[in-house]
Amino acid sequence: MSKREEIRQRRQQQQRRTILTGVILIAGVALIVTALVILRTQAAVSGIVVPDYYDYPQQTQGTTMGDPNAPVVIEEFSDFQCSACEFFHDETLAQVIESYVKTGEVFFVYRSFPVIDARAARKESQTAALASYCAAEQDRFWEFHDLLFANRIGENAGSFTIARLEAMADTLELDASFERCLGEERYLDLLREDMELGAQVGVNSTPSFLINGKLVVGAYPFEQFAIEIDQALAEVEN
Repeated sequence: MSKREEIRQRRQQQQRRTILTGVILIAGVALIVTALVILRTQAAVSGIVVPDYYDYPQQTQGTTMGDPNAPVVIEEFSDFQCSACEFFHDETLAQVIESYVKTGEVFFVYRSFPVIDARAARKESQTAALASYCAAEQDRFWEFHDLLFANRIGENAGSFTIARLEAMADTLELDASFERCLGEERYLDLLREDMELGAQVGVNSTPSFLINGKLVVGAYPFEQFAIEIDQALAEVEN
Protein backbone atom coordinates (compact mmCIF):
# COMPACT_ATOMS: atom_id res chain seq x y z
CA MET A 1 0.00 0.00 0.00
CA SER A 2 1.39 3.35 -0.98
CA LYS A 3 1.75 6.21 1.46
CA ARG A 4 -0.96 8.15 -0.39
CA GLU A 5 -3.47 5.29 -0.11
CA GLU A 6 -2.65 4.87 3.57
CA ILE A 7 -3.36 8.57 4.22
CA ARG A 8 -6.63 8.34 2.24
CA GLN A 9 -7.79 5.36 4.30
CA ARG A 10 -7.00 7.14 7.55
CA ARG A 11 -9.02 10.15 6.38
CA GLN A 12 -11.97 7.93 5.46
CA GLN A 13 -11.83 6.20 8.83
CA GLN A 14 -11.72 9.57 10.58
CA GLN A 15 -14.72 10.77 8.56
CA ARG A 16 -16.70 7.65 9.49
CA ARG A 17 -15.84 8.16 13.16
CA THR A 18 -16.94 11.80 12.96
CA ILE A 19 -20.23 10.87 11.28
CA LEU A 20 -20.88 8.12 13.84
CA THR A 21 -20.14 10.50 16.71
CA GLY A 22 -22.55 13.02 15.22
CA VAL A 23 -25.30 10.43 14.85
CA ILE A 24 -24.81 9.32 18.46
CA LEU A 25 -24.96 12.91 19.70
CA ILE A 26 -28.12 13.67 17.69
CA ALA A 27 -29.79 10.49 18.95
CA GLY A 28 -28.79 11.36 22.52
CA VAL A 29 -30.22 14.87 22.25
CA ALA A 30 -33.44 13.46 20.75
CA LEU A 31 -33.78 11.01 23.64
CA ILE A 32 -33.23 13.76 26.19
CA VAL A 33 -35.81 16.04 24.53
CA THR A 34 -38.33 13.17 24.36
CA ALA A 35 -37.74 12.33 28.00
CA LEU A 36 -38.25 15.95 29.03
CA VAL A 37 -41.50 16.18 27.06
CA ILE A 38 -42.75 12.95 28.66
CA LEU A 39 -41.78 14.16 32.13
CA ARG A 40 -43.50 17.51 31.61
CA THR A 41 -46.64 15.79 30.31
CA GLN A 42 -46.68 13.34 33.21
CA ALA A 43 -46.16 16.18 35.68
CA ALA A 44 -49.01 18.16 34.14
CA VAL A 45 -51.34 15.19 34.12
CA SER A 46 -50.44 14.10 37.65
CA GLY A 47 -51.25 17.63 38.82
CA ILE A 48 -54.98 17.41 37.98
CA VAL A 49 -57.05 18.93 40.79
CA VAL A 50 -60.29 17.12 41.60
CA PRO A 51 -62.76 19.62 43.10
CA ASP A 52 -65.71 19.00 45.38
CA TYR A 53 -68.37 18.71 42.71
CA TYR A 54 -71.42 20.87 43.22
CA ASP A 55 -74.77 19.13 43.56
CA TYR A 56 -76.38 20.51 40.43
CA PRO A 57 -80.17 20.45 40.16
CA GLN A 58 -82.27 19.01 37.36
CA GLN A 59 -80.12 18.75 34.25
CA THR A 60 -82.11 18.51 31.08
CA GLN A 61 -79.83 18.26 28.07
CA GLY A 62 -76.32 19.26 27.09
CA THR A 63 -75.17 22.36 28.93
CA THR A 64 -78.39 23.35 30.68
CA MET A 65 -79.93 22.92 34.12
CA GLY A 66 -83.21 23.67 35.78
CA ASP A 67 -86.79 23.77 34.59
CA PRO A 68 -87.06 24.59 30.85
CA ASN A 69 -90.43 26.22 31.61
CA ALA A 70 -88.99 28.59 34.22
CA PRO A 71 -90.07 32.24 33.81
CA VAL A 72 -86.46 33.46 33.51
CA VAL A 73 -83.81 32.07 31.19
CA ILE A 74 -80.16 32.93 31.84
CA GLU A 75 -77.64 32.21 29.10
CA GLU A 76 -74.02 32.51 30.20
CA PHE A 77 -71.35 33.17 27.56
CA SER A 78 -68.08 32.04 29.09
CA ASP A 79 -64.47 31.06 28.43
CA PHE A 80 -62.82 28.37 30.56
CA GLN A 81 -59.52 30.31 30.48
CA CYS A 82 -61.15 33.53 31.69
CA SER A 83 -60.32 34.62 35.26
CA ALA A 84 -63.55 36.62 35.61
CA CYS A 85 -65.51 33.55 34.47
CA GLU A 86 -63.74 31.53 37.13
CA PHE A 87 -64.74 34.19 39.70
CA PHE A 88 -68.40 33.90 38.67
CA HIS A 89 -68.16 30.11 38.89
CA ASP A 90 -66.51 30.17 42.32
CA GLU A 91 -68.36 33.05 43.96
CA THR A 92 -71.75 33.55 42.33
CA LEU A 93 -73.07 30.55 40.41
CA ALA A 94 -73.88 28.34 43.40
CA GLN A 95 -75.90 31.14 45.02
CA VAL A 96 -77.84 31.71 41.79
CA ILE A 97 -78.60 28.00 41.64
CA GLU A 98 -79.71 27.77 45.26
CA SER A 99 -81.85 30.90 45.15
CA TYR A 100 -83.34 30.72 41.67
CA VAL A 101 -82.62 27.54 39.70
CA LYS A 102 -83.65 25.05 42.39
CA THR A 103 -86.81 27.06 43.06
CA GLY A 104 -87.90 26.69 39.45
CA GLU A 105 -87.59 30.40 38.68
CA VAL A 106 -84.52 30.21 36.40
CA PHE A 107 -83.51 27.93 33.57
CA PHE A 108 -79.72 28.18 33.13
CA VAL A 109 -77.81 27.65 29.88
CA TYR A 110 -74.03 27.60 29.47
CA ARG A 111 -72.61 28.72 26.10
CA SER A 112 -68.94 28.76 25.15
CA PHE A 113 -67.45 31.99 23.87
CA PRO A 114 -63.65 31.50 23.66
CA VAL A 115 -62.41 35.08 23.36
CA ILE A 116 -58.95 34.45 24.83
CA ASP A 117 -57.93 32.31 21.85
CA ALA A 118 -57.84 35.48 19.75
CA ARG A 119 -54.79 36.67 21.69
CA ALA A 120 -52.54 33.65 21.06
CA ALA A 121 -51.69 30.92 18.61
CA ARG A 122 -52.84 28.29 21.10
CA LYS A 123 -56.52 27.38 21.00
CA GLU A 124 -56.85 26.16 24.58
CA SER A 125 -60.21 27.85 25.14
CA GLN A 126 -61.65 26.19 22.05
CA THR A 127 -60.21 22.80 22.99
CA ALA A 128 -61.61 23.06 26.52
CA ALA A 129 -65.02 24.04 25.15
CA LEU A 130 -65.04 21.09 22.75
CA ALA A 131 -64.02 18.79 25.60
CA SER A 132 -66.91 20.07 27.71
CA TYR A 133 -69.37 19.28 24.90
CA CYS A 134 -67.87 15.79 24.66
CA ALA A 135 -68.44 15.35 28.40
CA ALA A 136 -72.03 16.54 27.91
CA GLU A 137 -72.45 13.72 25.42
CA GLN A 138 -72.04 11.39 28.43
CA ASP A 139 -74.27 13.60 30.66
CA ARG A 140 -71.30 14.89 32.67
CA PHE A 141 -71.05 18.47 31.43
CA TRP A 142 -71.42 20.22 34.76
CA GLU A 143 -68.87 18.05 36.56
CA PHE A 144 -66.42 18.56 33.70
CA HIS A 145 -67.19 22.30 33.83
CA ASP A 146 -66.12 22.27 37.51
CA LEU A 147 -62.98 20.31 36.66
CA LEU A 148 -61.97 22.81 33.98
CA PHE A 149 -62.23 25.81 36.27
CA ALA A 150 -60.47 23.95 39.10
CA ASN A 151 -57.54 23.23 36.78
CA ARG A 152 -57.22 26.63 35.13
CA ILE A 153 -53.55 27.64 35.44
CA GLY A 154 -53.68 30.88 33.47
CA GLU A 155 -54.14 32.16 29.96
CA ASN A 156 -52.42 29.98 27.35
CA ALA A 157 -50.28 28.38 30.03
CA GLY A 158 -50.97 24.75 29.18
CA SER A 159 -54.09 24.38 31.33
CA PHE A 160 -56.06 22.60 28.63
CA THR A 161 -53.72 20.45 26.59
CA ILE A 162 -55.20 17.28 25.11
CA ALA A 163 -53.30 15.18 27.68
CA ARG A 164 -54.70 17.17 30.61
CA LEU A 165 -58.23 17.15 29.23
CA GLU A 166 -58.08 13.39 28.76
CA ALA A 167 -56.75 13.03 32.30
CA MET A 168 -59.70 15.09 33.56
CA ALA A 169 -62.05 12.81 31.65
CA ASP A 170 -60.40 9.83 33.34
CA THR A 171 -61.15 11.26 36.78
CA LEU A 172 -64.85 11.22 35.81
CA GLU A 173 -64.48 7.73 34.33
CA LEU A 174 -65.74 8.88 30.95
CA ASP A 175 -65.52 6.14 28.35
CA ALA A 176 -63.24 6.01 25.30
CA SER A 177 -65.74 7.85 23.12
CA PHE A 178 -64.60 11.05 24.86
CA GLU A 179 -61.15 10.83 23.26
CA ARG A 180 -62.64 10.12 19.84
CA CYS A 181 -65.08 12.98 20.24
CA LEU A 182 -62.33 15.43 21.21
CA GLY A 183 -59.90 14.19 18.57
CA GLU A 184 -62.35 14.67 15.72
CA GLU A 185 -63.63 18.03 17.07
CA ARG A 186 -67.13 16.61 16.89
CA TYR A 187 -68.86 19.68 18.32
CA LEU A 188 -67.01 22.40 16.45
CA ASP A 189 -70.23 23.43 14.67
CA LEU A 190 -72.04 23.73 18.01
CA LEU A 191 -69.22 25.89 19.36
CA ARG A 192 -69.47 28.15 16.32
CA GLU A 193 -73.23 28.43 16.83
CA ASP A 194 -72.68 29.58 20.43
CA MET A 195 -70.11 32.12 19.28
CA GLU A 196 -72.33 33.41 16.47
CA LEU A 197 -75.26 33.79 18.84
CA GLY A 198 -73.08 35.72 21.28
CA ALA A 199 -71.82 38.02 18.55
CA GLN A 200 -75.39 38.66 17.36
CA VAL A 201 -76.52 39.85 20.80
CA GLY A 202 -73.44 42.01 21.37
CA VAL A 203 -71.18 39.77 23.45
CA ASN A 204 -67.52 40.77 23.13
CA SER A 205 -66.13 39.79 26.53
CA THR A 206 -66.65 37.09 29.11
CA PRO A 207 -68.53 36.38 31.18
CA SER A 208 -71.62 37.91 29.61
CA PHE A 209 -75.21 36.91 30.27
CA LEU A 210 -78.56 37.12 28.57
CA ILE A 211 -81.23 37.38 31.26
CA ASN A 212 -84.53 37.00 29.43
CA GLY A 213 -82.86 38.62 26.46
CA LYS A 214 -81.20 41.49 28.36
CA LEU A 215 -77.41 41.59 28.00
CA VAL A 216 -75.55 41.82 31.29
CA VAL A 217 -71.75 42.01 31.07
CA GLY A 218 -69.36 41.13 33.88
CA ALA A 219 -68.78 38.78 36.81
CA TYR A 220 -70.98 40.53 39.34
CA PRO A 221 -71.22 39.36 42.94
CA PHE A 222 -74.43 37.55 43.77
CA GLU A 223 -76.18 40.59 45.29
CA GLN A 224 -75.90 42.57 42.05
CA PHE A 225 -76.79 39.57 39.93
CA ALA A 226 -79.88 38.95 42.05
CA ILE A 227 -81.13 42.46 41.27
CA GLU A 228 -81.08 41.66 37.55
CA ILE A 229 -82.89 38.36 38.08
CA ASP A 230 -85.52 39.88 40.36
CA GLN A 231 -86.15 42.61 37.79
CA ALA A 232 -86.66 39.98 35.09
CA LEU A 233 -89.05 38.04 37.34
CA ALA A 234 -91.03 41.21 38.07
CA GLU A 235 -91.34 41.99 34.36
CA VAL A 236 -92.68 38.49 33.69
CA GLU A 237 -95.23 38.77 36.50
CA ASN A 238 -96.46 42.10 35.17
